[in-house]
Amino acid sequence: QVRLVESGGGLVQPGGSLRLSCAASGRIFSIYTVGWYRQAPGKQRELVASIISGGNTDYVDSAKGRFTISRDNAKNTVYLQMNSLKPEDTAVYYCNAKLGSVINFWGQGTQVTVSS
Repeated sequence: QVRLVESGGGLVQPGGSLRLSCAASGRIFSIYTVGWYRQAPGKQRELVASIISGGNTDYVDSAKGRFTISRDNAKNTVYLQMNSLKPEDTAVYYCNAKLGSVINFWGQGTQVTVSS
């Protein structure tokens, strides 16, 4: 069992930055693929960024060049650094940890609002 707790969301002006954190319980978190998803009102949840155990990363096109996902396995934490935020980034951001196709955990989400 892995428990995920997101933090770092909030209200920020367009062009601003936020760093989200996903803190995990469990001793083997380092082997999980971790993704940050977001869901805006009335829209489907989408994968924003992911990082595998070896450190390779992937991003949705709208996040490339603005967002950076990273992990600190010693702290059992994955981060999402978000720069140059836009109003369309407004959503609830969720952390997901998965191992293969069977093991899958979600956090409770953290709200990000980009508005002037």
